[in-house]
Amino acid sequence: MIGLPSNVGREFLLIPSAMRNDRQNLIVNLTYSFSLSLLEYTDLLDLTRKFTIARQLIRSGTSIGANVREAQNAESKIDFIHKLKIAAKEADETSCWLSLCKDAPSLPTPPELLFDHLHSITKILSRIIATTKSSAG
Repeated sequence: MIGLPSNVGREFLLIPSAMRNDRQNLIVNLTYSFSLSLLEYTDLLDLTRKFTIARQLIRSGTSIGANVREAQNAESKIDFIHKLKIAAKEADETSCWLSLCKDAPSLPTPPELLFDHLHSITKILSRIIATTKSSAG
């Protein structure tokens, strides 16, 4: 690994804010908050030794926010739509896993807040995708 010159401070290793999209963004914030709440629930699944379902939920649930964040740096409108469609698919998969947890008597019931957040995320993603498609033409 190449070392940094001694005169380069750690502050120069940070990406300048001008190169990132740091504006407040409802869908970014909502998916981040959802991921944090989901991690709390998966901790409960881990405590009950339901590791497989916890991993599936972590993968699909946190992927929603990761794809939404990635879409913020899309190279084109088509790329933006594609990344948000992936996020929507991950949201659908997460809904499936959460519903399974809710209906399986051997699993701890997920908080209703997770379903509420996921429903809001799905609606917002659908609206963003539709609006972007209509303005792309």
